[in-house]
Amino acid sequence: MKEVKKINMPISQEQVNELEVGDFIELTGYIFTGRDAALPKLVELIEKDALEDLNLEGSAIFHTAVSAAGIGPTSSNKFEIESSIPALSKAGVKIHIGKGELRSTTIDELKRNGSIYAITPPLSALLTSKAKSIEVVAFPDEGIEALHKLYVENFPIVIAAAHGRIMKDC
Repeated sequence: MKEVKKINMPISQEQVNELEVGDFIELTGYIFTGRDAALPKLVELIEKDALEDLNLEGSAIFHTAVSAAGIGPTSSNKFEIESSIPALSKAGVKIHIGKGELRSTTIDELKRNGSIYAITPPLSALLTSKAKSIEVVAFPDEGIEALHKLYVENFPIVIAAAHGRIMKDC
């Protein structure tokens, strides 16, 4: 079994470059959450150069909603989510976290922008226990699908796509 790599967020490009498909990672620090409702709006802000104080450089975005029932991954290959990945990567997001297989064109965009895709164990209780603080940072009108900023400790992920290579059957 591979050794678990511990990464403090934000992640540097050098750290991203050292990660390989199949690596087991535990993230500590702030990560963002977003899914169908928030991510297209975030892309609109990027396109309008209107992010203001929201710095995405070296960040991670977890494809999920945040509710009292817990947090767990949603399918990253939904149109609204997957179509946001290239713009978010270009804006500095280095890790996209979710579940499901991405299109080859999205994998190419990840590689072009020096970003990676990771999957999580689908265990909402485990993932929720790793979130130590939760704050709505944009789109509060979207409720549980608003863009949140979480502080996580030892948040488990597995690298599923990096440097143009993919994990089979993720």
